[in-house]
Amino acid sequence: MLKKGILIDQSLNNSKIMTGFAQFDLDPAILTSLEKMQYKEPSPVQQETIPLIKQRRDLIALAQTGSGKTAACAIPICDRVRTDFPHVQALIIVPTRELAAQYASETHKIGKDKGVKTFAIFGGEDASLQTSKLKHGVHVLIATPGRLIDFIYSRQIDLSHVETLILDEADEMLSMGFYDDLEFIIQCLVHDHQTLLFSATMPKEIRSIAKQHMKDPLEIVLTSQQASPTTIEHRFLYCHHLHREEALIQQIHELKPNQGIIFCHSRLQCEKVCRSLQRHIDGVDFLHAGLSQDIRSIITNKFRSGKIRFLVATDVASRGLDFSGITHVFIFQLSDDPDLYVHRSGRTGRCERAGMVITLVTDRELTTLKRVLKVINREAIWVGPPPGPEIQRKGAKPQRRNAKR
Repeated sequence: MLKKGILIDQSLNNSKIMTGFAQFDLDPAILTSLEKMQYKEPSPVQQETIPLIKQRRDLIALAQTGSGKTAACAIPICDRVRTDFPHVQALIIVPTRELAAQYASETHKIGKDKGVKTFAIFGGEDASLQTSKLKHGVHVLIATPGRLIDFIYSRQIDLSHVETLILDEADEMLSMGFYDDLEFIIQCLVHDHQTLLFSATMPKEIRSIAKQHMKDPLEIVLTSQQASPTTIEHRFLYCHHLHREEALIQQIHELKPNQGIIFCHSRLQCEKVCRSLQRHIDGVDFLHAGLSQDIRSIITNKFRSGKIRFLVATDVASRGLDFSGITHVFIFQLSDDPDLYVHRSGRTGRCERAGMVITLVTDRELTTLKRVLKVINREAIWVGPPPGPEIQRKGAKPQRRNAKR
């Protein structure tokens, strides 16, 4: 059964006096790496989870996007790794290729000075090259479910020495239909091991995994009652569905974002909006799952380095990816799923930085908008004229406010 959780009040946690990462009794090489990465103080999720992970407790951690979950796992895992033992000792499962690559990069930096070998396997890359890398010894393996199962079936991977299993963005993996895959992977680890589960929400399937496969897990809750961080401003622009592109271009010109993501509903819409923006704005490209992995990696790296200023994307970019320079998120079309709005908006305002989300709303989305506002516990603040009184009744009573910063 799931043990009664440890509930952490976010406001209290922010006032906690921290003493840096040295308080965790980490390997000096790990502390050296953290210093090079300019990690000064633990985030709330790191402060609460690192000691418990070091104690080898099974753990469920619910935390908002941008809270530092990757390092919360990577730091104690790299600290624990025996570098003279050339086997996979930690297995990290993530939903997407981009998140796997990001996780591997972050973990590599944290474990580099200690000599921790980190590697990621995911679809779209040469499986023979990945097999060769595994044969040369990997301590921390990051994988997407599908590619990992391919390696398990072909008997090209040895998971018998895994001491820690991490399921990151667990709710996203379940929403993508990976429940059976996760069950299969967990059942392949027949030996005793620690299980860590990180998620933004707690659907019933996660409870089921916890009940069946975890040993008296502690539950750490660092999500506040508000689904969206208070550092993020939410603005809504009412427009006709035929004028979305024109409205988007006007907002970009007016707000002059440092860097932004524009979320679209489909691959086709993504490419169409990108072409439209490119006629008026420099530094625009697009990202969706239909691109080859090589192209996706190139675009992601260019955006992260600032060579691309505006990224038009589908929801392949809405979960987990850390682009620290994003000041604005533009939602070209609302999804029917209010939780997806939270994940999209979470690409800005990361690590308590300020951010703004501008959502284009047509008559068709007013009912969805009402549900979104309930989830984020906000009132609608409109850029420009709000919907008329009769149309408003389909959504929520708005407030008017200038969105320029």
